[in-house]
Amino acid sequence: MKLAKILATAGVLALAASPFAVADSTTYPMGFFVTSVGMGDGANLGGLDGADAHCAKLAEGAGSEGRTWRAYLSTQEEGTRGVSARNRIGAGPWYNSRSELIAVNVETLHLNPNISRRTAMDEKGNYVNGRENKPNEHDILTGSMADGTAYFPWEKGDKTCSNWTSNGDGSATVGHHDRNGGGNTSWNSAHGSRGCGQDKLVSTGGAGLLYCFAAD
Repeated sequence: MKLAKILATAGVLALAASPFAVADSTTYPMGFFVTSVGMGDGANLGGLDGADAHCAKLAEGAGSEGRTWRAYLSTQEEGTRGVSARNRIGAGPWYNSRSELIAVNVETLHLNPNISRRTAMDEKGNYVNGRENKPNEHDILTGSMADGTAYFPWEKGDKTCSNWTSNGDGSATVGHHDRNGGGNTSWNSAHGSRGCGQDKLVSTGGAGLLYCFAAD
């Protein structure tokens, strides 16, 4: 009996020291999600303030408390660069609604983020439809270049649907949360939308959804 106890104890100690031991099961507060719904008026989000308020409303409705939420959106300005999405979202780290690490900081977020259909969940922990689903809703509004910055003023064309106030003419850069389709798997800068109205966003695989990050 004593020998059995000694062997069992040794086995437990060996498992604890093993590099393949059970991973940390710590629960982290949600700091990233894809909105479960858009605002319903195409890319007219009421500007950055309206988009941020939408993120906060959904997060708080899902039980998140005491966090400052920002939509991952850039803007454009005549003659200069606008606000960059990467500068709005804090320093990280960010976890999804199931405590999975998305990125430890802004640099990792734009170089090698853990963003895919499996991890880019909504605020309730549900998967968001991707290219393989119906309806396809993988187009996420960003208005950003791949490094998360605003477009240069000499780059022609609307990239932000008139700074998130248009539901008609114009276009907005979108990313693919499922990293799939369109010849560009970028999560934040895949292609431009066909327009700014709700029907135009839907026609290319979108629903006016946003990425939301906790910036505190």
